[in-house]
Amino acid sequence: MAGVREWLSGRGRPPGPFRPEFWRSPLRGPWLTSVFGLVLLVGLPIVALTGLVSYAAYNPGLPGNDMTPSKGLLGFYLFDWPTSPVWLYRLTQGTHVILGLTLVPILLAKLWSVIPKLFAWPPFRSPAQLLERVSLVLLVGGAVFEFVTGILNIQLFYVFPFSFYPAHLYGAWVFLAALVVHVALKLPRLVTALRSRGFRREMRTGLRDTRPEPPDPDDLVAAAPGPPSMSRRGLLAFVGGGSLTVLGLSVGQTMDGPIRSTALLAPHGRDYGPGPNDFQVNKTAASVGVTAAQAGPGWRLTLLGARQVLLTRQELLDLPLHTYRLPIACVEGWSTEQEWTGVRLADLARLCGVAEPGGVQARSMQQAGFFNQVSLSAGQVADHRSLLALRVNGADLSLDHGFPARIMVPNAPGVHNTKWVRELDFRVPS
Repeated sequence: MAGVREWLSGRGRPPGPFRPEFWRSPLRGPWLTSVFGLVLLVGLPIVALTGLVSYAAYNPGLPGNDMTPSKGLLGFYLFDWPTSPVWLYRLTQGTHVILGLTLVPILLAKLWSVIPKLFAWPPFRSPAQLLERVSLVLLVGGAVFEFVTGILNIQLFYVFPFSFYPAHLYGAWVFLAALVVHVALKLPRLVTALRSRGFRREMRTGLRDTRPEPPDPDDLVAAAPGPPSMSRRGLLAFVGGGSLTVLGLSVGQTMDGPIRSTALLAPHGRDYGPGPNDFQVNKTAASVGVTAAQAGPGWRLTLLGARQVLLTRQELLDLPLHTYRLPIACVEGWSTEQEWTGVRLADLARLCGVAEPGGVQARSMQQAGFFNQVSLSAGQVADHRSLLALRVNGADLSLDHGFPARIMVPNAPGVHNTKWVRELDFRVPS
């Protein structure tokens, strides 16, 4: 109580974590923090940049595709998303999600190592220190926000009181700006700290010989350290083992074959449907309000162009069909490669009188959720591998995979490969 009264009277520090003696771990120090920081300095920019690339893959400049219309200058880097190589989105989004998950234990360890800094008192003593503190708050807050919302999103656990897409984009730019400022301020100290002791020597130091680091200007080293219960070698092994475990339990969702069953952290389970349709399902027909009756004999595909054309599924099957082995990858990180058979989108455009389509808007029977209609670019329509798919792996599509027909475009995000297509509008607005 004496400490509280002293603080309330305007003297001293607040009680608890604001006092240096509260933090007693003998492991904290510039070297340990810098080891975690170096790993994150390599990994986090990759996660951020692949996330920004994912936004570009949605072709937000096309009608109806932009989930963040108020982005303003934040979309300065956007470019026309290509159809080749066909594995590009599978690689970038898989890297974004899997690497992000793998870095979670390291991020938590880094936050643990610097937590005394978050309670420094007074908060700043100079303008330079104020800038450092602001960058630290934005860096930590941005990282926590991006990781928490991202993990909830890939698990399809939508509990946000805001729209995920713009919030995640804005959060990414806030985080990147804070990271640049923080690295500019801290890089010299990181290099000095890493050179202060050899990594191999530290990995050979057991619990008995573990000692606190020398006092440092950032006050990361405990003022009154307690006895160690773990060596730095043990802590690094624990954190690294946690990251490798997360990697091992999630990387299988980006691969085909038996390893897919190891993806215990995949959000959609590992049993997806019968026979040739046994691969990932993002949204089931029931979850978006599509019934078997809607997809039954009465279904018609409407083509809109210079003229309107209505086609039954059998009439589509009577058109020239083409088969390609193409990957499909989702924003949640999973991907798979399957063999798709269908009619080329370019052929359907010509059928309704559009010889050189400037793009197409695909509309679905989907009743609930996002992306019940998406726009594809002229380049995507013109690619000879872009199909209105009717079959997969030699069998009819299952209802959950988009029967009676779905879009399949090389290198497009999964949600742009529209399922349960009812209309293709090649009348692109000028």
